[in-house]
Formats: sequence, C-alpha cells, structure tokens
Amino acid sequence: MANTVEVEKDLLELRKQIFITGYKGGMAHLASCYSSLEMIYALYQKGILRYDPQNPKWNDRDRFVLSKGHAGLALYAVLCRAGLIKESAYASYLQENAEIGGEPCMRDCAWVEATTGSLGHGLSMGLGIAMALKMNHSPAKVYVMLGDGECQEGTVWEAVMTAPGFGVDNLVAILDSNRIQKMDFVDKTIGETRWKEKWESFGWDVKEVDGHDVEAFCDVMKQDLVKGKPRLVIAHTIKGKGVSIMENNPNWHFRLPGRKELKVFKEELGISDSELE
Repeated sequence: MANTVEVEKDLLELRKQIFITGYKGGMAHLASCYSSLEMIYALYQKGILRYDPQNPKWNDRDRFVLSKGHAGLALYAVLCRAGLIKESAYASYLQENAEIGGEPCMRDCAWVEATTGSLGHGLSMGLGIAMALKMNHSPAKVYVMLGDGECQEGTVWEAVMTAPGFGVDNLVAILDSNRIQKMDFVDKTIGETRWKEKWESFGWDVKEVDGHDVEAFCDVMKQDLVKGKPRLVIAHTIKGKGVSIMENNPNWHFRLPGRKELKVFKEELGISDSELE
C-alpha cells in the first residue's frame, strides 16, 4: 500500500509539473501528456527499461521512442524525475534560450532516441532500430508509444505489416488508446477501430491493459516476448486523466484553460497562485 501511495504522489506531482511548465510556456498538449503519463513513468521508474543513468548512449540500453511526440512534456517530466535531465532544462520550456521544446528532439537531449512530432513515423524508426539491434546481437529492446488517432497514418501500417516478417521479437509497440484525436473521438472519425484484430492479423502478439494502472502495466510489460513476434500492448486510457474537465473531452487536445477553468486545474492538481507566477 505504501508503494502505491508513493506512486500516486509522484504522478500527481508530475501532472502538476507538466501543467505549470506548459502554462508558463504558453502552450501544451496537456490531455495527451496526462493519458500517457503512468506508462512513461513506469518505463523509466519501475524497471521496465534497461538503461545506465551515467551513460545515455550505452550500446545495449533499451530504446524508447515517443511516436506521439506532442506528449513530449510528459516524457521530459519523467526524465527530470528520474534525474536524467536537469530541472532547469525542463523549466526552460518555450522560454528564452529554451533547452527543450514541446516535442522530443535528439538535438536537445541525449536521452531522446528519435525526433518525433510529425505523426506516424515512430514505429517505422523503432522497427529500423530493432532490426539493427538484432543484427548486432544486442539484448536490447525497443519500445514505441503511439496514439490511436495516429494509427490513421499510412506509415504506421507499413511498419505493422513489415515487422513480423523480420521476426523482430525485440520490438514492443504501446498503443495509448485514449479514443480521442485532435478534433473528435477516433471511432467517429474512422469507425470501429478493432485494434486487436487488425494487429493480430498482421502477425503481432497483442496484450491489453489499463494504462493508468501502473502495477498492471508493469506486469504486462515484463512478460516474456513471443519468439519471432513483435508485441503490441493496447493500453486503455483516459485523455486528460487527472483533471475532471479535461477527461474524455475532445476540446482539450491542444489548449490551455481560461480564467474560470484555471480554478479547476489549481484545485485538482494542488497548484498555488505563486507557482504560476
């Protein structure tokens, strides 16, 4: 129980940090950050990713590619919490002489494995990395997080079709299935998604989990991979998780709160006036 309480405290602090940083910067994809936060936190803080804090380019490190790059503030917040980037670098977001932007960039941070933000390319990059690692006989794995709205991009399906043919059983795709894209719910845009059936039909091993349950997510991610098959983990999430007026609301894909809405964020995230100055 104590560990669960500590995790919940960490996640609340991270949501608070993401909001304050985005608010001061003047723009942020808050809702997308909040749907993916527990999973990114688990990857770096709960022993899923193998990495050396002193050597970001260790050859046999596991790689994480945030294909849904607009959630970059969540990734950078977790990297900061893990002691991999400085707090001053995180706080510089969209400030003068900023060290990071809103989307992951290899030029800005040694811990970023792929520059993303233009949706649809992360899985293809992750596939290429996974193939190279297998050629080098490395034990490292590659984890790629996509959004379900992003899965309307054709390049995603090129990688989905290709990966099983190369037997990349060191590749794990994580689908942040929050059911909302930029303008509306995903199923209202493209109809019934049936992600599990579609990915399985191309030869992927597919698991499903509650993406906000850190323990359950860790259990699934630490399961042995199937020999010769890439894996997809469908993580069911809530876009805007943690702030009532954002949850499951398509209007919050890319905006900051107005004066009245700000009161809700401050109350539910425990933010003081002085912290926003």
